[in-house]
Amino acid sequence: MDKPVLLASQSPRRRRLMAWLGVPFETAAVDTPEELDTPLASNPVALAASLAAEKAIASRAEGLAPDALVLCFDTIVVHDGRVLGKPADVADAWEMLRSLSGNTHQVVTGVALMCPGDREPRTFSAVTDVEMKTLTDCQIEAWMAAGTFLGCAGAYNIEAQVASVTDDECYQNVAGLPLCHLYAALKVLPDGCVPDGLHSPIAACDEALGRHCRLGPRLAAQRPPA
Repeated sequence: MDKPVLLASQSPRRRRLMAWLGVPFETAAVDTPEELDTPLASNPVALAASLAAEKAIASRAEGLAPDALVLCFDTIVVHDGRVLGKPADVADAWEMLRSLSGNTHQVVTGVALMCPGDREPRTFSAVTDVEMKTLTDCQIEAWMAAGTFLGCAGAYNIEAQVASVTDDECYQNVAGLPLCHLYAALKVLPDGCVPDGLHSPIAACDEALGRHCRLGPRLAAQRPPA
């Protein structure tokens, strides 16, 4: 691979968000089972990080870009102590959306990073509080008619405007890639792991969303540990 970053995801949203970081990257699909019914379900932050780590380990095992920085993500939804992944079918999606309607829930995205030579991925998770609008059956039907709900944790995509977050929360985490959290993590990786060109995504994100995020600048200002 000519480019030194591998985004192990075929998600169009993740590809678009990665571009805002300024580093060249390639994409590849890595399929691993999303096992949500495990002891880690009681700790969604650890569960999401573990699922992302499995993807990173699988990418190395499959021989994908051994000389590249590998980035993997896995997003889950947590509501009333229940972990929601992607719906199994239409009935499952209806149940998820009805339970989320009018309520606050959490979106947790696990992130795994593997520099060339790493034996284990470096992982973390980002958590965002999300307020779901009160949805009528007609609104649920209209959203599901778009046909993309089966590929979304919790059966929804925040870009469909069925949910919202405050300016102190990471909107893009709900879209599947915690952009400023990732930027902060990339800044402290060893020299030579991240290609030249990395820059803050805050301006691009604010312009796209028409808002001024308060969380991004705090994350971007974080300094490496001494």
